[in-house]
Amino acid sequence: MKTVLTGVKPTGIPHIGNYLGAIKPAIEMSNDDNYDRALYFIADYHALTSVRDSKKFHEDVYNVAATWLALGLDPKRAIFFKQSDVKEVFELSWMLSCMTPKGDMNRAHSYKDCVAKNTDAGKDPDQGVNVGLFSYPILMAADILLYDTNFVPVGKDQIQHVEIARSIAGRCNEYYGKDTLVEPMEVIGKESSYIPGLDGRKMSKSYDNTILIFSTEKKLKKTINKITTDSSAPEDPKDPNNCQIMTLYRLFANKEQVSALEKRYREGIGWGHAKAELFEVINDHLKEAREKFFYYMENKHLIDEILEDGANRARQIAQKTMQRVRSNITNF
Repeated sequence: MKTVLTGVKPTGIPHIGNYLGAIKPAIEMSNDDNYDRALYFIADYHALTSVRDSKKFHEDVYNVAATWLALGLDPKRAIFFKQSDVKEVFELSWMLSCMTPKGDMNRAHSYKDCVAKNTDAGKDPDQGVNVGLFSYPILMAADILLYDTNFVPVGKDQIQHVEIARSIAGRCNEYYGKDTLVEPMEVIGKESSYIPGLDGRKMSKSYDNTILIFSTEKKLKKTINKITTDSSAPEDPKDPNNCQIMTLYRLFANKEQVSALEKRYREGIGWGHAKAELFEVINDHLKEAREKFFYYMENKHLIDEILEDGANRARQIAQKTMQRVRSNITNF
């Protein structure tokens, strides 16, 4: 059986950069007949390394679940659940931690980045680093290995997480038998188009330059109107290949729409009109999904039912894995 698994950390309502770069291709993979089983989980306990507001934490879980469901994730085709609802992951995490050299965690990107920032600022290297952040890759490895995962779709900056999981699985198999854990492989997604934010830099929450996937039409229009432009007059010809409005427009419009707007650029178009065109295509693309999102957020019991069903299905896999792992490692 070919199993593919994807996890998403709940950190508020995703933006269109998240949608185009990660969510859309991941949902498309769930419909790929090359895989026999697809699991998608909300990595809620991973968020505890930094989140300290329990109400926000609670709401963010629903935001992420509603977003994926509204955008087309089919919980009948994929197993969709919360990480924390499958307790076996924490038991496996402890077992894996006992098989992982500390040096591997010292070299993990998330920890090294924190140490580097502290060092550059003249602070203690471990200031602000909790043990959860330090051992983050082990819990992630448990997330992957618990479901006998064969393939994990990741970006190039996340390959290390799968490498660590594969290394730990290989070590366990060497000590306790080759059938103890499945050794996963990363699936590198196609490089997504550069998605500019409101200020022209890459769209990112850290830059506060995002366009949220699900805001009201009024807020969406207001956000798009904040896109930075130059001071050229409306009648001045403009280069459609050097404009973040046009870059975003191409990601949502069809060929005919793109061709027509490029023509208007070369003839001269006001930035207000260009932004209005961008609003129309994004709004049209997301309108149906937005309605579903707000419906789910107003009927959270539906989300609870879907996640509970997913957790029950995920636990069936997890329990079989842990029976095998316990037998091999502890002989119980």
